[in-house]
Amino acid sequence: MYVRGIRGAITVERNEETEILNATAELLGQIVSDNNIYPEDIASVFVTVTQDLDAAFPAKVIREMQGWELVPLMCALEISVPGGLPKCIRLMVSVNTEKSQKEIRHVYLNNAIKLRPDLSEATKF
Repeated sequence: MYVRGIRGAITVERNEETEILNATAELLGQIVSDNNIYPEDIASVFVTVTQDLDAAFPAKVIREMQGWELVPLMCALEISVPGGLPKCIRLMVSVNTEKSQKEIRHVYLNNAIKLRPDLSEATKF
């Protein structure tokens, strides 16, 4: 068994609690679905947001999801770099798995596709 990191990112249009929480839930749901993982497989989730998103802690919605109560979560601010992607939520999900690095499916949604077009679903096929 290995610990593998699954990356993901999503952008929102507005700095509003509901939008931040909904986007976080959408991103995590897609990561879980694409990689066929369960909360008990998760070692931890590291969440970052850009400095223009301060209306909510994204981890709040994860803690409220059934089965995720015991998963260790941490939120932090993303490094502010000139020209960086605004209004972006990023996840690093550390998962216990037998999958190889090549089998891991990273998820980039909305404008976050710009971060890693080589890993985005639209460019894989």
